[in-house]
Amino acid sequence: MNPKPRCPLAAAFLIGAVVLIASCAANPVTGRQDFMLISESEEVEMGRKVDASVTREYGLYNDARLTAYVADMGRRLGKLSHRPQLEYSVKVLDSPVVNAFAAPGGYLFFTRGILATLNSEAELAGVMGHEIGHVTARHSAQQLSKAQVAQIGLIIPQVLGVPLLSSLAQVGMGLFFMKYSRDNEREADALSVEYATKAGYNASQMAGFFETLQRMNPQSDKSGMPAWFSTHPSPEDREQAIKTQSQQVQRQMGVTRPRIEREAYLRAIDGIVYGQDPREGYVEGGMYYHPAMRIQFPVPADWKVNDTPTAVQMANKEKSAVILFTGAQGKSPEEAARTFVSKTRARVIQSQSARVGGLAAYRLLADVQSGGSTIRTLTYFIQKGNGLYSFTGFSMQKNFPQYENLFENTLGRFAELADARRINVQPDRVRVRRAARADSLGNALRSLGVPENRIKETALLNGGEPEEPVPPNTLLKVVERGR
Repeated sequence: MNPKPRCPLAAAFLIGAVVLIASCAANPVTGRQDFMLISESEEVEMGRKVDASVTREYGLYNDARLTAYVADMGRRLGKLSHRPQLEYSVKVLDSPVVNAFAAPGGYLFFTRGILATLNSEAELAGVMGHEIGHVTARHSAQQLSKAQVAQIGLIIPQVLGVPLLSSLAQVGMGLFFMKYSRDNEREADALSVEYATKAGYNASQMAGFFETLQRMNPQSDKSGMPAWFSTHPSPEDREQAIKTQSQQVQRQMGVTRPRIEREAYLRAIDGIVYGQDPREGYVEGGMYYHPAMRIQFPVPADWKVNDTPTAVQMANKEKSAVILFTGAQGKSPEEAARTFVSKTRARVIQSQSARVGGLAAYRLLADVQSGGSTIRTLTYFIQKGNGLYSFTGFSMQKNFPQYENLFENTLGRFAELADARRINVQPDRVRVRRAARADSLGNALRSLGVPENRIKETALLNGGEPEEPVPPNTLLKVVERGR
């Protein structure tokens, strides 16, 4: 039987028709017909997947009171937005980097780093409204739609009757850290002014926060999460535009006494962890310590450490050798080794039972094929209590001999952490204190015990400069040192 071949022109027409039909979607904000391959239900489902992925990768900040406070702001602003029907979900991520971002369908993420940097409910409402604006204007969904067209093969499954969501599920979380366009940013800023003003806040406060961020120039943290301006490029004259729009919208809405609520906000964040939390892992004196897991192991000199809730990765400057510590699957070290071999189709060179730091382990030396190259791996699968861990050093097969001793020295010195001083470390925290009298911000901070070498940093944390005046009884943020 010889079926007649399908006409390429007809196939192209069919694909084009599908794209055309899918693209006829009214933008909830402007009412214009925007290019869109994703329905609202698909947006929400994609948001759920991103929510699970982001939560797993970065972890949630463990403060129910603060989370509820931030989530309440999200719900209130969401109801005042152009898409009030969405169930807005707000998560606080346990990351020191200063960022906030949104996934399609109303999933919003704020790091504890950005919450520590904000200085009022009005600023929180501004940033929250900005992220909601990205959702209501469907900016992320537009990015996803364009990504699908760039990969025309992902449209073909839709032509054949396969749901588009199955293709979208293959899109990595990194897509949601792509830069928005400056036009997207301007629109999100304008929507933020509208939503925050509707809620009764002084939306111009967001401009001051952006000015503070420009002076701070926050970078990504060790987990690799980008900072605010990495994903939210600043349009020209952003701050002035926000201030002008805020005045106009206040007049239009008849808002004569917009709220700032500085003290209420500072009370809400009092005690928030500031910077890296050593309880979730830290490096000191050439050793990595994880107090919660009660483990320790050496870090090779001059190697970079990338620590996330799911893994610790160490790499040399040339990135020609990597050591990875993470969880393993199985009921025993030997079973975990078999699972590794099965999943990677590794060629076993050596394998035997071992002891590491007095703990039961299994040592595996194996080659793994990756992208046409051979990677040599040395792994110790280690049992500690009910936990099973994989500790692997790997490099290209030809380079392995020069790293083998380093790998053995690092992996073989894995041990249980028993030093109470290392276990009972405490993080730095933001504490709210009241300045007794009128003075400059710098002098007020000095009177609260802030050391001279941290005056400028702490002034920025308060959204100001050391020289600017502060009235008496002003609440100020200081950093209480941990460890």
